Amino acid sequence: MNMPPVRQPDLPDPEKLDAVYRFATGWAQRMEKSRVMEYTELLYSPWRLIWLNLLSGVARGVGIAIGFTFFAATIIYVLQVLGALNLPIIGDYIADIVRIVQHQLQLNTY
Repeated sequence: MNMPPVRQPDLPDPEKLDAVYRFATGWAQRMEKSRVMEYTELLYSPWRLIWLNLLSGVARGVGIAIGFTFFAATIIYVLQVLGALNLPIIGDYIADIVRIVQHQLQLNTY
């Protein structure tokens, strides 16, 4: 009985191996940058996740409040400057706003 010769598998080219190595290392680096491990660890500790979300929500709320305060102060300052110029159209508009606010303040006596 004659056995066929055992065929050795063809070894891949070094260029192909180098390309596969670069591809795998690139993916490994991207996974490290995305911090997947820290995220999965965070999912296993729900109290820490709740605490971090609470802190980020409070910080976001305080930031919005401070930002709105500066925005509103800027708008009020601009309206005061425009009111001081006695421009006919803008002055009438500001006077209407002042009348509406004064009327509301008289209605709502706390």
